[in-house]
Amino acid sequence: MGQRFLYNKDMPRKNFIRQPEDFICENCGTPVQGDGYTNHCPKCLFSKHVDNVPGDRANLCGGLMEPVSVQLKGGLPDKIVHQCLKCGHIHKNKISPQDNQTSLLNLHHE
Repeated sequence: MGQRFLYNKDMPRKNFIRQPEDFICENCGTPVQGDGYTNHCPKCLFSKHVDNVPGDRANLCGGLMEPVSVQLKGGLPDKIVHQCLKCGHIHKNKISPQDNQTSLLNLHHE
């Protein structure tokens, strides 16, 4: 007989949780229409430290996440590296087609 997996409600989630939410960027004031995958402002590229697992909204820090660099994949920009201005946490977010190209070009490339 195979093993059964028992769900433990106290076990932290590890999977992405899609949260379609609109927001106003706390850095530049731009209204942003969220599609459930939107995790940063497409104008200034700032994010907010609200998740432990993307979409869970369980992190209490709430600090602004500054875009500090761009990670390349195959020589092309792939992810924005954000660092929380409040606690220092670093997180990488996929670049979106809506992201301001000038803002992306102004970031240091890893």
